[in-house]
Amino acid sequence: MKGFFKGSATALITPFDENGVNYQVLGELVEHQIAGGTDAIVFLGTTGEPSTMSFEEEHVLMDYAVKKVAGRAKVIFGCGSNNTADAVMTAKKAESYGADGLLAVTPYYNKCTQNGLVAYYKAICDAVNIPVIAYNVPGRTGVEIQPATMAKIAEIPNIAGIKDAGGNMSKTMETFRLVREKCDVYSGEDALNLPILLCGGAGVISVLSNIVPADVKKLCELVFAGKTADAIALNDKLLPLANACFVEVNPIPVKAAMNLCGFNAGTPRAPLTEIEPANKEKLVAAMQNYGLEIKA
Repeated sequence: MKGFFKGSATALITPFDENGVNYQVLGELVEHQIAGGTDAIVFLGTTGEPSTMSFEEEHVLMDYAVKKVAGRAKVIFGCGSNNTADAVMTAKKAESYGADGLLAVTPYYNKCTQNGLVAYYKAICDAVNIPVIAYNVPGRTGVEIQPATMAKIAEIPNIAGIKDAGGNMSKTMETFRLVREKCDVYSGEDALNLPILLCGGAGVISVLSNIVPADVKKLCELVFAGKTADAIALNDKLLPLANACFVEVNPIPVKAAMNLCGFNAGTPRAPLTEIEPANKEKLVAAMQNYGLEIKA
């Protein structure tokens, strides 16, 4: 299927405190995204740290998120797992809370075959009646959705697209060629947002847009409007900040950045740690060069 959403989606951080999820701050982050014009908000994606959250925490967050966003943007929940049964269970729960769609990362650690990937996505899609975006991020999972496999996955009726964070434009182009008429392609890597959009991407699922949602949204709009020179100029400005967001493993830098922006986002959950001092200096410099005010 095509046309689930077009434009910018934010892979939102989850703010934690000593009691668990900090819902006051989560609400502030949602409002920051709405004010920036974000088209969709992804909760419980990689950036949201679901791998360190209990099922109960995830379900409470799902209920809260749908009610807080209240139809002002599409709500997408991460549901992927290395256990297909858990992925299916989470997908069903997300749908029951009112999710607009799902983002399902490939199974990790188990490293299934390409045929296994097709079966995995079919199991998730068969369990729900809402759109599902496949998430390809082999650097984290050790499993890559090959273009020919994505062509098979795209035949599943409620597969809405692929979030491509593979970092290989040659394979991305082949994926475009094979699925362009079947489902959408979304950039999942901020450094490659512009080329993927220019090649026909329907949008981006961005870490950077936690910090500057309006500018990431504008990048999409400029490309869609055919204003390529303006899009290139904006991307040139965005790129150093995007790179700073990955100076350590995500979401360590972006969570630090949101704290620096004045949001009490807390620290990542173990085994992730706070950003190292030398890298924090790089992040602060990138934020200041961008023109952002450091508030903390």
